[in-house]
Amino acid sequence: MFQDITIDQLLRKRDEGELTLIDVRSPSEYEEMTIPGSINIPFFTDEERSEIGTLYKQVSVEKAKERGLEIISAKLPAFIKSFQELGDVPKVVYCWRGGMRSRTTATLLSLMSVHVQRLTGGIRSYRKWVVDTLDSYRMEQRCVVIHGYTGSGKTLLLQRLADEGYPVIDLEGLANHRGSIFGHVGREPNNQKTFESLLLMDLLRLKDSPYVILEAESKRVGKACLPPFLVEAKKNGTHYVLELPRAERIRMIVEDYQPAAHKEACLDAFRRIQRRMHTPIAAEIELLLEQEQFEEAVGLLLEHYYDPRYEHAGKQYEGVVKHIQAVDTDDALAKIKEALVLDGFVRTEEAGASVIPSQA
Repeated sequence: MFQDITIDQLLRKRDEGELTLIDVRSPSEYEEMTIPGSINIPFFTDEERSEIGTLYKQVSVEKAKERGLEIISAKLPAFIKSFQELGDVPKVVYCWRGGMRSRTTATLLSLMSVHVQRLTGGIRSYRKWVVDTLDSYRMEQRCVVIHGYTGSGKTLLLQRLADEGYPVIDLEGLANHRGSIFGHVGREPNNQKTFESLLLMDLLRLKDSPYVILEAESKRVGKACLPPFLVEAKKNGTHYVLELPRAERIRMIVEDYQPAAHKEACLDAFRRIQRRMHTPIAAEIELLLEQEQFEEAVGLLLEHYYDPRYEHAGKQYEGVVKHIQAVDTDDALAKIKEALVLDGFVRTEEAGASVIPSQA
């Protein structure tokens, strides 16, 4: 028979090494929230789950069980094969509450000599752990916050710093949203539950680092809201303000957002803010977008909307504020790394050396 595993045991096993997590809920449930790193092998499709739920509510529990058995019996060979193809690695299956779907899955697999464990309490136990941990979390690390006008390449800069081993938390990446009214273009933003799960993983991954690097964001990024402790830690951190030429910012915005491939989404987003702008300028920007003159449209958006808003928000910074002038992202990266050394966040033995966190 299969073995049950608690959320605490699961977290320890995941930290110790290779572990395959399998979410057997329907595809839409999986998309709405899952344990990061899990794969989806659904016990029922969305349509089958809806049908069984209707029977459960409107007819009887027995009829719902009978229909569920009929559905899974027809696709049982393919269902079992999906698990067998994962190979001989430790596997943990779960559903919403650790009930029928995961229990039946684990039972069927054990009969076919496919060994799995079942997460007791299902994904609800994982979600409770995330919420409780974030509610009691204390931000011990110092925060380095990267600011800059729209299009300054802050996210790209964070990605490059992370690639070099710096302790980075990419909030826009976790939210899958760029943080502006156009931030969803070409993306499917994560909801609050997914954002919090990913954020907690990063916080725990970097818990022993004396500092973390983040991008300046408001309390809300797309569909996600930052926890209060992180908002406070950022506010009191060290702030580096990037200043790049407007032409370079326009180039990076067009390269990142790919407006030619998402023209209608860009127009829809613009129409949500155009009433906040001087009418003739707004009309000109809309016309430029429709005519696919994107560089010109972006230039006007920066001049008449984003830059003035950023200048107002910039007056609210607290903590140490340092301005870094750069010609492009390469230059900005070099100067940020230099500032981190000068401010005692890291030390490097020589040019190109690995990043070593400073305990000073």
